[in-house]
Amino acid sequence: MMPDARTLVSMAKNRYDCPTTQGVRDRTKEEDRFLEEHSVNRLLKLSRQIDWLTERVGKSIIWLVLVVTLIAATNAVMRYTVNYSSNAFLEIQWYLFSAIFLLGAGYTLMRNEHVRIDLIAGRFSKRGQTWIDVFGIIFFLMPMAIAVMYLSWPIFVLALQNNEQSSNAGGLPVWPVRLLVPIGFFLLVIQGFSELIKRIGFLMGLCPDPTAKSHAMTAEEELALAIKARKGDL
Repeated sequence: MMPDARTLVSMAKNRYDCPTTQGVRDRTKEEDRFLEEHSVNRLLKLSRQIDWLTERVGKSIIWLVLVVTLIAATNAVMRYTVNYSSNAFLEIQWYLFSAIFLLGAGYTLMRNEHVRIDLIAGRFSKRGQTWIDVFGIIFFLMPMAIAVMYLSWPIFVLALQNNEQSSNAGGLPVWPVRLLVPIGFFLLVIQGFSELIKRIGFLMGLCPDPTAKSHAMTAEEELALAIKARKGDL
């Protein structure tokens, strides 16, 4: 028995409405891509929060440079005017220098200001350089920073329990500066994670190049420009 016209139309419609295998694959790829981008975008949001924290820490410890300078100047003036000096003055300078470098490591990483000895990476494209950064963060930066953070914590705890003091007469307690090591490397770890997220986002085309330098002049460049303008060189 031959099907009537209505049945044939219904069969043809069902045929065209049924998704092909290629269509299902394309839709699956699009869904996977959407889920990947959604996940990376959420991680990029976390990265911005980490960068915000790192920026605040970095801008705060800049003031420690001024504090160290004032302490050093005061110590020198007192030593040459009233013949008085103290190991505590010297040690507080060492402690503050430690705080500047340890707590500022993550900020320096975020600004991409660590010293690079580039013999090979400069020959690659920007994507190639980004892949090198990803490899370095995963296999070098993160394991080293996590190991130092983990191993330095028991040293701080032991120093705190024993109330470790300086071996110099009139010196300061040592345990506060011991604490700077795990805190500093913790900040470096989370900033390293943020840099990894940004580089993955860049490779996926979801964020700009995280290593791109800002074209804004630094304070030193502005000062040099002002001096040249005052001398009439410009």
